[in-house]
Amino acid sequence: MLVVATLNPGKAREIAALLADLPFDVRPLAGVPGAALPPESADTYAENALGKARAAARLTGALALGDDSGLEVDALGGAPGVRTARYGGPGLDDAGRYRRLLEALAGVPDGRRGARFRCVIAVVAPDGAEHVVEGVAEGTITREPRGRGGFGFDPVFFYPPLGKTFAELSDEAKAEVSHRGRALRAARRVLAGS
Repeated sequence: MLVVATLNPGKAREIAALLADLPFDVRPLAGVPGAALPPESADTYAENALGKARAAARLTGALALGDDSGLEVDALGGAPGVRTARYGGPGLDDAGRYRRLLEALAGVPDGRRGARFRCVIAVVAPDGAEHVVEGVAEGTITREPRGRGGFGFDPVFFYPPLGKTFAELSDEAKAEVSHRGRALRAARRVLAGS
């Protein structure tokens, strides 16, 4: 069994789909009784991902995969970064967060709207062995949301090589180029040796 250490349903679906062909029974932590994750209070993606994977491995006694990801906007000095999930304050949904981001970038010219999504994945085995991998997708922030797919900041993250936002891509196309898809391909190599 491979436990995906997230309580985020969108993230759990995306990860499970990308790992579906591996010889593991992939299960989200949300389906485990007593499931809880440590707060994402660390200063790095790796520390947050390891904290989640360690907690899931301890709780289940199974191989666990934890991830932390974020959006880094150049014009905001790399923010929201490791605090992406809480960007804009409590009570905001995905649309509220990306609208807050667009407001923060309202006066920023197109040439200065560079950004990247970064995903760090930690794999923790029941015996305590740990592996950390990373994936990055470079792009820009649009002036308004586009597309209906994905989740989070996908409607405002434009990926220049495909000329679309992540929310305009099919799940398959997004998996090929996204930060999480890249990190999961690296994690697959780790898992293949497990």
